[in-house]
Amino acid sequence: MSAPETPPGGAAPLATPPAPALQIEAVTFRWDLDKTYLRTEFESLRKMVRIPFEAGADKVHLPGVPQLIQGLRRCASERGERPFVFFLSASPPQIGAAIREKLALDGIEYDGLTFKDQLRNLVRGHWRSLREQVGYKLGELLRARAAGPAATREVLFGDDWESDPLIYTLYADVLAGTLDDDILARILEAVGVQRRDVEGIQTAARLVHGTAPGGVARIYINLERRTPPSQFQMFGARIVPTFNYLQAAASLFEAGALDSAALVEVARAIVLGAGDSSHRLRNSIDDLTRRGHLRLATRDRIVRMLAKHDLTSLARDEAALRSRLRAALERFRRRRRDRRPLAGPDYERVLASVGGKPREAEKTSSDEAAPPG
Repeated sequence: MSAPETPPGGAAPLATPPAPALQIEAVTFRWDLDKTYLRTEFESLRKMVRIPFEAGADKVHLPGVPQLIQGLRRCASERGERPFVFFLSASPPQIGAAIREKLALDGIEYDGLTFKDQLRNLVRGHWRSLREQVGYKLGELLRARAAGPAATREVLFGDDWESDPLIYTLYADVLAGTLDDDILARILEAVGVQRRDVEGIQTAARLVHGTAPGGVARIYINLERRTPPSQFQMFGARIVPTFNYLQAAASLFEAGALDSAALVEVARAIVLGAGDSSHRLRNSIDDLTRRGHLRLATRDRIVRMLAKHDLTSLARDEAALRSRLRAALERFRRRRRDRRPLAGPDYERVLASVGGKPREAEKTSSDEAAPPG
């Protein structure tokens, strides 16, 4: 290492104080790929066989999703935050080139893309692992978090096909430090995760347990199968089921993660890509408000904003519509007050829904217990 230069006149070298480290807030956006970003069709064997032979240009994204990701990155950067975007897929790495080509065509910058190594499962004879997704996805999420970045906030995007609400909820509560290790194991075993994989997930969970209390701000579930939104109430208030990406964008706009320009771009893309009418766009915003995921004042602001850009219009009787929405919101709040608070998931109900035994059943004698099946 060379010595510091001597300033003119032969004076002693100038001491250069180290520059202070910049503390940049980071936010991570984690995306599922199939049925969340891409309109992947694997409902039949014929459709599944076509997937590995598709080029990037053959892949079709869901309307508005590239604009949403681009808007989230831009708005985070403008707030002085470092945005990270990661994709996680249960598809094999053999389609990776086509996926990367598609993301490039869509102008998506990302920081990581993970595929499921199905060939390794075949070689090792792990037949059950070929179709098991909860253990695979949760394990990958936890290991990715342990490897960094350790963002203080995360937003997760999935769909209603591959248990994403359960996977993301478990991941969020591990980060928050609120998920008991025993409950985690019981749920994983109930959904068919093999014991060796359960132990690996528990090891990864201990590395990141409690590293981000409240770190997962929202979990957006794209209702590709049109699952009734009420079915996700057991997972708590973090889950926001959405029928399109305008609803996700509206929620993120209210949370301050998106600005008005990004919201308008998502709406415009949905009109062009899905052919939705201005009436359907307003109905989407009203539906989100009716379900308690958007404040009435925010709804009004968004509708006026979209109307200004000729993307929607006010209702014929806007005052009557707002009155009905206000009444629906009040009914929603009343039902929520009458129930146990839903700040967190009801894991006993989750266990029952996936076929696991509730704690009461575990306390019965073996001859009283129900037979396995």
